[in-house]
Amino acid sequence: MNHLQHESSPYLLQHAHNPVDWYAWKPEAFERARAEQKPILVSIGYSTCHWCHVMERESFENEDIAAFMNEHFINIKVDREERPDVDAIYMEACQLLTGSGGWPLNCFLTPDAKPFYAGTYFPPRPAHNRPAWLQLLQHLADIWETKRDTATEQADRLLANIQRNDGIFISALNPSTPQPLNLQPLNFEALFSRMRAQFDHSEGGFGGAPKFPSTMALQWLLNWHYFSGNPEALQHAIFSLDKMARGGIYDQIGGGFARYATDREWLVPHFEKMLYDNALLVSVLSEAHKIVESSQQSTVNSQRSTVTGQQSTVNSQRSTVNSQQSTVNSQQSSNKPSLTSPVR
Repeated sequence: MNHLQHESSPYLLQHAHNPVDWYAWKPEAFERARAEQKPILVSIGYSTCHWCHVMERESFENEDIAAFMNEHFINIKVDREERPDVDAIYMEACQLLTGSGGWPLNCFLTPDAKPFYAGTYFPPRPAHNRPAWLQLLQHLADIWETKRDTATEQADRLLANIQRNDGIFISALNPSTPQPLNLQPLNFEALFSRMRAQFDHSEGGFGGAPKFPSTMALQWLLNWHYFSGNPEALQHAIFSLDKMARGGIYDQIGGGFARYATDREWLVPHFEKMLYDNALLVSVLSEAHKIVESSQQSTVNSQRSTVTGQQSTVNSQRSTVNSQQSTVNSQQSSNKPSLTSPVR
């Protein structure tokens, strides 16, 4: 067993029996990295992550791969649900390097914890335009041994980019001499146009497979409809939510939504449900229900008013008919001869 055997995180305990000499995110791992001048591998995931389990089975349980990892790297496992702060830093590094992110997140650091390379899932053999995990390990270990300056320079540049991005929200300047940010107003019409270009008008949502709920985008469409009255924004949001609720991404037996569908039609789910995804969906579904219910109530009220108006017209016509009948009866009475009148 490795150093994870004493942890409380379910995800870390799942890796406690790996032949990889995993550490938790603790000082002793970094102390050893600095003492031995080895690069650090930080592998981040969570207990219900499908591809995390796949990579464990394919690579982290492999004795030969584990031996190479133990010889050339200090290996740290992180539960992103236990340390979201660590996950956020290295996920940003991965997105800056590759343009995308996900889990498992595998980030390679200098001994002082600066990232110089990052990626997500790597297969045991080259596939899907990705190198094999062992090939990547061998390549990065060689760079560290023969081109260490290149790795540290990349780490410094990457860290500077992360700090600059963070500085948009948390200024590193002296508070006594603040400088205004050059923020430009958003063109919401242009934003909607770019979003509309990604609409799947046939199946709802955005783009093709794999298809995520894109909850925040749907929430934005509802908000944009509220402020602008744009009917297309509302129609696509409601259409997308209806397609998801009727599809396989929704657990028709146990309730809740899967993280995403593996196909365009929402039929085949990726079999994991995340609490934070469903919390966002509860919010957007509630907003959509209020809008639809209000619209339906307005339609009912309008129809009720129409029926009431038609009933008033019928009553008015009935009164007219009754009045006319009374007039006819009166005329008939006045023209009828009296039995008591003298005969002439």
